[in-house]
Amino acid sequence: MPSRPPPGDPAPVDGALPASATAVVGTRPFGVYVHVPFCATRCGYCDFNTYTADELGPGTGTQAYLVAARAELALAARVLGRAPGAATVFLGGGTPTLLTPAQLAGLLDAVRDHLGVAAGAEVSVEANPETLTPAVCEGLAAAGVTRVSMGMQSAVPHVLATLDRRHTPGRVGDAVHWLRAAGVDQVSLDLIYGTPGESLADWQASLDAALAVAPDHLSAYALVIEEGTAMAARVARGELAGTDEDDLADKYAAADAAASAAGLGWYEVSNWSRDAASRCAHNLGYWRSDDWWGVGPGAHSHVGGVRWWNVRHPRAYAQRLAEGASPAQARELLDGADQALEALMLGVRLSDGWAMADDPRLAALVSEGLADPGAAAGDRLVLTLRGRLLADHVVRRLSELPP
Repeated sequence: MPSRPPPGDPAPVDGALPASATAVVGTRPFGVYVHVPFCATRCGYCDFNTYTADELGPGTGTQAYLVAARAELALAARVLGRAPGAATVFLGGGTPTLLTPAQLAGLLDAVRDHLGVAAGAEVSVEANPETLTPAVCEGLAAAGVTRVSMGMQSAVPHVLATLDRRHTPGRVGDAVHWLRAAGVDQVSLDLIYGTPGESLADWQASLDAALAVAPDHLSAYALVIEEGTAMAARVARGELAGTDEDDLADKYAAADAAASAAGLGWYEVSNWSRDAASRCAHNLGYWRSDDWWGVGPGAHSHVGGVRWWNVRHPRAYAQRLAEGASPAQARELLDGADQALEALMLGVRLSDGWAMADDPRLAALVSEGLADPGAAAGDRLVLTLRGRLLADHVVRRLSELPP
């Protein structure tokens, strides 16, 4: 969740949605995102809506958050008018595993009670390696967690230090072992490439270490130095170098080659999975413009072409819900053109491809090495490796030029 949402339009105090939005609830996949805004320390590169204990005053800690989150789930059930039965639930952050397994289980129970969770639903929890122990992993599995997405980021000590990460490299392998032993079905590892001072050899070492523990899923994201972060200040002072586009491209290509050699195939520009069942179904819901309700401070939601986002600070979030009001700060109604553009921007990034029947631009993209010729023969745009590196360029071309 980026720190600067658009201004949007005023959101109703009661959180009510237009009838056109509530009418489609249950007609397409529905997900629930729960934002847990707590972190033990603030990483210098992070631009997410997170808070350490030192940054929160009285009445804004764990218990106040849990009460407010349950109240928002009750609000969601009233607004939607039904329990849609979530196909996916994702607890993200922040560091959700700073909550105890019992507290996480309570949140998941509240989702089930108010919105329902479909049989066989994917239930994901983000975790930092240092927060996982055998007991925590067993608690997650007992709570019904089917997937854990672990923030590994790097296996190289000096890179972890630059990113302000607290875990030691070996902790990741231990955590994966504990999750497997506990019976968690799917384990995903998240990596970041392009950290100042990270060599290509460093990045390859991180890839090798991640793939050595045989994850079901791998995410690799290029570092973005966000304005207002501690890392951006260090770059501005000349203490750290900025990112380099050629370096990022080389490291992305290395990630794709390593993942492919380990039997993981790309299905979204920054994500690889062992098979279709190992793809992150919750994130696919975002990329396919499905519906979801985001619970928690700063969380974003989308239902039937209406997008809204909550107030960011945990105190303001809890106060609104305590008063019986929606925590939504603002919202926007997407018209048909907006929805079509978003579908294009996100759909092009998927390995499933984008339908382009009778569109001359597809042949041009093939000729430039951006689109797979085999898929193009079936009137679908599927990005090549070069195309994935230039995915934003491809989207701009498709959105700006008439078919």
